[in-house]
Amino acid sequence: MKSYTLIAPAKINLHLEILGIRPDNYHELVMVMQTIDLADRVEIRSLTTDKIVLHCGHPKVPLDRTNLAYRAAELMQQEFPAAMLEYGGVEITLHKHIPIAAGLAGGSGNAAAVLVGIDLLWELGLTQSDLQTLGARLGADVPFCISGGTAIATGRGDVISPLPSLEGIYVVLGKYQSLEVSTPWAYTTYRHEFEHEYAAGLTSLADRSHRIHSGDLVRAIVAQDAVKIGKLLYNDLEKVVLPSYPLVSQLRSEFQRHPNLGTMMSGSGPTVFSLAASQAQAEALYHQVRAAITDPDLELFVARLCDRGVRVI
Repeated sequence: MKSYTLIAPAKINLHLEILGIRPDNYHELVMVMQTIDLADRVEIRSLTTDKIVLHCGHPKVPLDRTNLAYRAAELMQQEFPAAMLEYGGVEITLHKHIPIAAGLAGGSGNAAAVLVGIDLLWELGLTQSDLQTLGARLGADVPFCISGGTAIATGRGDVISPLPSLEGIYVVLGKYQSLEVSTPWAYTTYRHEFEHEYAAGLTSLADRSHRIHSGDLVRAIVAQDAVKIGKLLYNDLEKVVLPSYPLVSQLRSEFQRHPNLGTMMSGSGPTVFSLAASQAQAEALYHQVRAAITDPDLELFVARLCDRGVRVI
C-alpha cells in the first residue's frame, strides 16, 4: 500500500481588512497571510476499497464529512473517479498539534494536505494552481494553505499573490482551549456594525484593493523590516471580537505589556499572537505571559514564520 506523510502548517493573519460585500454576498477581503512552523501531521494511504476512513486522536475533531479533510477526499473522488477506481479509497490519520477552533486554519491545512496527498497517491500530476482551484471549492483558506509562505489574499481570501518570504521572525501564540469564536458570527456582527463604512460598488472595491496592494505593510515585508511589520499589524475583526470576548481582550493586553514587535488577534480569533525579533525574545515573552496568567486552560506556543505550505516528508 502506498502512503505519504505530509506537514500542514498553521497560518496567521498579519493584516485583515474588510472592504465590503461582493455580488455573491461574501465579504471582499484584503489579507496578508503567513504560515508558521506550528503544524499538524497528516498521514494518507491507499485502501483496497473505495471508502474514506478518517482517524484522529483529538476528541473534538469529527471523523465524518463535517471534517474538511474528509470533504477534500470526497472532492477528489468526485473529480477523478477513474483514478479512484484504479487506486482505491484513502485512509487519513490526523495528528493534531495546531489548537482546535483557533482561527489558525488547522482544518483548512488538513484539507490542503489531503488534496496534495491524494494527488501523489493517484499519480494525477496536478499543478499547484490546479490544487488551489480545487481547494477554493472547500474553503477560502485552503488555496493559501497549499502554497503557504507570505502572501496577499484578496477576493474571499482565495486569490493568492505571493510576497517575499519573511525570515528570522518568531511568534508567540496564546489560545484558551475552551474558548471558541464563530467566524460567521464575527463577520455578521462586523457587517451589522460597520456596513456603513463599506466600499460601494465594484469600482470602489477594486480601487481600495489596489491601494492596499502597495500599502505600508507590503513595503515593510519587501524590505524585510521586522520592526515596521510589527507596528503595522491590523485586523478589522478585533473591533467586534475584543468587546464581546473579555478573555481575548485581556490576553491581548497581557501580550502587549512585554517586549515584542507587535501584537494582534489572528483572523476571527480567539488566538492572540505577538511577533518577536529572536527566539530568545519569543521564549522570554512565553514565560512572562505564562507567569502572569496561570490558568491551565490557556495554551501558549512558540513558533517561527516559515516559507512554505503543505510539504511531504
